[in-house]
Amino acid sequence: MNYLRRAAARAQAKAMLTVLHREHPGAVQRLCAGALDELRQWPGLEVRDVPDDRSGNGCSVSGAYFAGSPAVIGVAGSASLARREFTGLHELGHHLQQTMVELMDVLLAEPDNGTALEDAACDAFAADILLPDSLVDHHIAHAGPTADAAVALWRASNASRMATCVKASERLPAPGHILLLDRDGTLAFGTSHGLPPLTRGSDQSQVPVLRTALSGPGHATGRGRLLYRDGAVEGEELYLHTAEMDGYVLAVAVTDLAPWKAFAPSARYDGPVPTEYTCTHCGEDFTSYARACTRCESASCPDCGRCGCDRKVSERQCTSCFVVHPAAMFDGASSRCRDCD
Repeated sequence: MNYLRRAAARAQAKAMLTVLHREHPGAVQRLCAGALDELRQWPGLEVRDVPDDRSGNGCSVSGAYFAGSPAVIGVAGSASLARREFTGLHELGHHLQQTMVELMDVLLAEPDNGTALEDAACDAFAADILLPDSLVDHHIAHAGPTADAAVALWRASNASRMATCVKASERLPAPGHILLLDRDGTLAFGTSHGLPPLTRGSDQSQVPVLRTALSGPGHATGRGRLLYRDGAVEGEELYLHTAEMDGYVLAVAVTDLAPWKAFAPSARYDGPVPTEYTCTHCGEDFTSYARACTRCESASCPDCGRCGCDRKVSERQCTSCFVVHPAAMFDGASSRCRDCD
């Protein structure tokens, strides 16, 4: 699979919670009440405020983890308290995965040594502590999250916007993203399922649906392509739904099954897709949009005009006009066709 499996991140997050319960009994409740205050009491662990330009290190949050003795959790000092709490829990997830052998083994079994899985599992772990499934079930229907439902979940909890985005992404019915945008269109936080993740800090303000939401009250629906590499590359077309989130815009984007629409067929393909063939008669490689033959499953070659089926009649090239004719166009063993005789 090209992109991280959501189930793998969820399984790793559950394993992290199991380790937390075993190694630090009662810590889950204390972390939910005040993550940073609780972590400052842990021996062998130090919590530091760090400037924004020293946070991140490839993480989805404004924070950093530094292994050592003591290990250091860095949290960007400019963020809101709720965001700092989520970041602290996210970085605690890195600490657990980099110090507990049973969690490290899972990462090492991944093709990239667990780089993508580790960060996604940290998000899921933090969101699990801050947002219990019972609360999520109350606000997000079986069909999946709308932007309004995700915002309602956030308002009903003490969790950060980021934690809410992660929990909402776990309920996406199809490949897609949950995005948290600053009012200038900068991606403050994003979490993805089945699609390549967008870069934190990327400018999404030129996406028409998002531009409408950013310039108005925050609500917009439509279809559009999100931007990668500072707008140089567009992703595939997605259904988009947005809502205002107290100074931010939350956007839900999916390839299909959009829960805010009665009918949302896949937006992944805009038209016919060409197929590549190699002609079994003349050996030429070609690409065709034409319907394939039902017998040989090949389109007709543009060079020789044949599909992959064997000819029912034998052919012969006339030595006079050099045209290939069916055998019936020749008298006996004659090398000249009837038109040339």
